[in-house]
Amino acid sequence: MRINVLLGLSVAALLLAGCSSSKTLSSAGEGVTFTDKQPAANCQLLGNLTGSQSNWLSGAGGGESSSLRGAANDLRNRAAEMGGNVIYGATSPTQNIWSSFAPLDSKMTGQVYKCP
Repeated sequence: MRINVLLGLSVAALLLAGCSSSKTLSSAGEGVTFTDKQPAANCQLLGNLTGSQSNWLSGAGGGESSSLRGAANDLRNRAAEMGGNVIYGATSPTQNIWSSFAPLDSKMTGQVYKCP
């Protein structure tokens, strides 16, 4: 009986630890950059994309910069999967006054381009 309880607690702890961690940047995502300047005419717009970081288990105490970093990493990873290498006009519409009080998901949106 004790072994089952300990095993159950161990599995629950591992699941909670995995859910509360920030999203990591993939090797492909490292090749994607952010810019605030309109990409050149020879760049191809691939579409709009949103990256997110769940803050449900980590709560608001994880820090705004940490949750935004996770959302930015997710956005860069997803842009790389689309074949993009530049994100233009990234914004974070979910960061508002309620973010300080409730563990809302952090999101970052931008236009994905493929530039030579």
